[in-house]
Amino acid sequence: MEGKQSLEAAIEELLLVEKQMRVAGDVAGTKKAAIDILKLCFEARAWSTFNDQIVLLVKRRGQLKQAVTAIVQQGMQYVDETPDLETRIELIKTLNNVSAGKIYVEIERSRLIKKLAKIKEEQGLIAEAADLMQEIAVETFGAMAKTEKIAFILEQVRLCLDGQDYVRAQILSRKISTRVFDVDDSKEKKKPKEGDSVVEDAPADTPSLLELKRIYHELMIRYHSHHNEYFEICRSYKAIYEIPSVKDNPAECIPVLRKICWYLVLSPHGPMQSSLLNCTLEDKNLYEIPDFRLLLKQLVTMEVIQWTCLWNTFKDEFDNEKNFLGGALGDKAAEDLRHRIIEHNIIVVSKYYTRINLSRFADLLCLSLQEAEKHLSDMVVSKALAAKIDRPTGRVCFGATKDSNDILNTWTMNLEKLLDLVVKSCQQVHKETMVHKVALEA
Repeated sequence: MEGKQSLEAAIEELLLVEKQMRVAGDVAGTKKAAIDILKLCFEARAWSTFNDQIVLLVKRRGQLKQAVTAIVQQGMQYVDETPDLETRIELIKTLNNVSAGKIYVEIERSRLIKKLAKIKEEQGLIAEAADLMQEIAVETFGAMAKTEKIAFILEQVRLCLDGQDYVRAQILSRKISTRVFDVDDSKEKKKPKEGDSVVEDAPADTPSLLELKRIYHELMIRYHSHHNEYFEICRSYKAIYEIPSVKDNPAECIPVLRKICWYLVLSPHGPMQSSLLNCTLEDKNLYEIPDFRLLLKQLVTMEVIQWTCLWNTFKDEFDNEKNFLGGALGDKAAEDLRHRIIEHNIIVVSKYYTRINLSRFADLLCLSLQEAEKHLSDMVVSKALAAKIDRPTGRVCFGATKDSNDILNTWTMNLEKLLDLVVKSCQQVHKETMVHKVALEA
């Protein structure tokens, strides 16, 4: 009881000092008096009084901004010193409430919210933790370090994915541009000019830019896996593969390269997929896994692939993928792999034939007539191929049919080219006659 009375007496004395300093506009004196009050409460382990004094000091009339910042920062130092979880949560909430709506302590508030969200996550309250994190829009904080901003947004995305809120996870992920990871950090930072906002240093536990790049793409793999967007997954693995610490380490780069190969094969046919496929084939590390090089080589070769033979060759590798980075590919991926091989075979047939009997077409694909017709129709609908099926005659015609206007336009263009060539030839003939002074016969 005596200790409590002496603490209250000491606080009253310091509050009088704080008032005198605040009225006089003495920033250093006000900050010191406020911090001394908090230290007294901490040393006495009077956490209830500690919270009350924070609220009292911040709400005092005409309180200086610098003093509020010092109070919040001092309170944050004692968060980890609290005796139990309930006291810690109460202190964080107190600091959060007094810093709400104050731009000059927005960084401190974001760090407090992150700590509170971590506590909620440990308690199993994923949705509540995600809602807490989404209250803060760190992309608008000019004084926050770039790496800390990215780390905070990635934490928001991770919590949304853990809570299976994929729509919000996508919205938050778009706040980060992938170009930000390609900035060269080796260049010396420019000294801020007078009048520029000073950027605070990130906390010591903030990951580096390359580590954040890996975390970002791992989260994007989780997101795209939910929607079975194989090419986007492949691009994310490719970005991880390009990180120097991964590419220079065979133990890490080979599992990532395996995933790149699998998802390239699973990706729908298109210009970007074809470009990345040829680029991957030129990678020297692919010689370490010759089976995958053979797989990619088959896809760039315009020859029909026998599905049964290919599956017997790669089934063990497909099943063994569960032991590598990213886990198993799943039954859905196995079915999609078969569809991709069928699509490849249809494209190969379309390169060699303009017309083909439907029965012969099905034999080349090793499918029934109904399956062959279905896969061809799906490719035509998705505009991956131009073809028509003439059912009465049982034929497939590849290539888009041109109407009379297209034929006429083509003929007109060819005629224009021919006339241009005639005009240029005449000019050259006249030039030669003028140079050599040869008279042309009428």
